Amino acid sequence: MTTHAPQAAQSVTLPASLDEAVAALAAMPAAVPVAGGTDLMAAVNRGLLRPAGLVGLGRINEIRGWQYQDGHALLGAGLTHARMGRPDFAALIPALAAAARAAGPPQIRNAGTLGGNIASAAPTGDALPVLAALEATLVIAGPGGARREIPVSHLLAGRDMLAPAELIGYVRVPLLHAPQVFLKATGRTGPGRATASVAVVLDPARRGVRCAVGAIAPMPLRPLEAERWIASLIDWDGERAALAPEALGAFGEYVAAACIPDPATPEDGSQPPPLSPAVLHLRRTVAALARRALGRALS
Repeated sequence: MTTHAPQAAQSVTLPASLDEAVAALAAMPAAVPVAGGTDLMAAVNRGLLRPAGLVGLGRINEIRGWQYQDGHALLGAGLTHARMGRPDFAALIPALAAAARAAGPPQIRNAGTLGGNIASAAPTGDALPVLAALEATLVIAGPGGARREIPVSHLLAGRDMLAPAELIGYVRVPLLHAPQVFLKATGRTGPGRATASVAVVLDPARRGVRCAVGAIAPMPLRPLEAERWIASLIDWDGERAALAPEALGAFGEYVAAACIPDPATPEDGSQPPPLSPAVLHLRRTVAALARRALGRALS
């Protein structure tokens, strides 16, 4: 697994099913589950993590694909970014496929998994704003074959955490059959960590727009008021693309201001300090991404 880890794991278990993996974690509470290992092994190599054991999830075929279920796609947590980036998956959930293709260089996309992206909960995780905008839910596997569902946003916000011996088994995503877009800005050319990302999803059945902004906060942010405002301006029964360019620009500014607000006025009533140039640049970046994402979704 690594040639310079400070301490090698004492045991490695390779279960063949999700329930076997849960049982292995229950039998060894100090063990750590590992799928692609793109985050975990990096932490081991830096000396930040010294697991007493590893439970490998790579042989569990049931979580490496997807299936249709009651108007939803049930995605296995073991789906790799490379698999999600293929055309057949892109036809199913375009924004998630775009996020998967932007997740990093080929070696990362071939190894990294959807479940790992969620469990790591890194602010720069490309799949996270897409899942937040889609209002996806997680199917959690627990001891004794137990299954429970929680919104992905609850896990990312720390409102509902995984209990000991629980694993993310599947991600349930509604199939909206409508345009959806993911865009990100990076600090360098080519695939890299996002400095800001935006996912925009249209929901014609509910006459709604969903938007989530990633990488600028510990979890994806939903500018709900901006969503409701722009949805009220769209001609859902006619030509959606007829929305005025000024409205697109205003939406971008609305989203950016909601996610990166101005400093609060001090209690003494004095003038609040201005935003730093770096924060102003980030706000402009978010505004541009939101404007472009909505424009592409409506075009």
